[in-house]
Amino acid sequence: IRRKDFRGHTAGQAPGYAQGNLAILPRAYADEFLRFCRLNPKPCPVIGMTEPGDPRVPELGADIDLRYDVPGYCVFRDGEKVGEVDDLGALWQDDMVGFVLGCSLSFEAALLDARVPVRHIDDDHTVPMYNTSLPNGQAGRFGGNMVVSMRPMTPAQAIRAIQVTSRFPAVHGAPVHFGDPAAIGIADLSRPDYGAPSVIRDGEVPVFWACGVTPQQAIRVARPPLAFTHKPGHMLVADVRNSELAAF
Repeated sequence: IRRKDFRGHTAGQAPGYAQGNLAILPRAYADEFLRFCRLNPKPCPVIGMTEPGDPRVPELGADIDLRYDVPGYCVFRDGEKVGEVDDLGALWQDDMVGFVLGCSLSFEAALLDARVPVRHIDDDHTVPMYNTSLPNGQAGRFGGNMVVSMRPMTPAQAIRAIQVTSRFPAVHGAPVHFGDPAAIGIADLSRPDYGAPSVIRDGEVPVFWACGVTPQQAIRVARPPLAFTHKPGHMLVADVRNSELAAF
């Protein structure tokens, strides 16, 4: 990724290693964002954090550099997304604080080990993600609504998925909803707000997990002068193992 040889989505890549969502903000917003994460641990479980101006995250890997080690970044100015870039080398500022949040792509290895299929990995596309009507807890300037990711499953697979993902609260844990998408404000599953749609087959139900794209909604509400996130589906791949993030 740092050499720019790999620019795609990271679902199914580096099996066994933890992946993370990214939010990078000016120091003046960092304390509020940390409180926001603590109020909203399902969508925003913090697994790593940098010192101001330092792009390294030593607890996730000795050589991780948040400026270069993600396949794609989103750039926000005054809360509005203004573009996407391959790296942050020219945009990084000496007051930026980086947050790495647990990612549902990490628990997918455990689902596969439990013989629960993951549709977007089988079909080789980014997981579908949706804005919802579920409000986040408000912390200072940060708020907005939760974003969720969706995986189609049979009811039996959904029950097994709940059991498996409950072991991983640091990477979103158990689902927040399954069944009727309208109950959480989603009008059309065929039109995700981020990622690509997954086909729901006869006998399957949509299962929804809290998603680390939620900070992008919170950034739109808080309107910091400059902020960066990962491009949805394009994660930071850490050096720690998924098993190290399991609660039991």
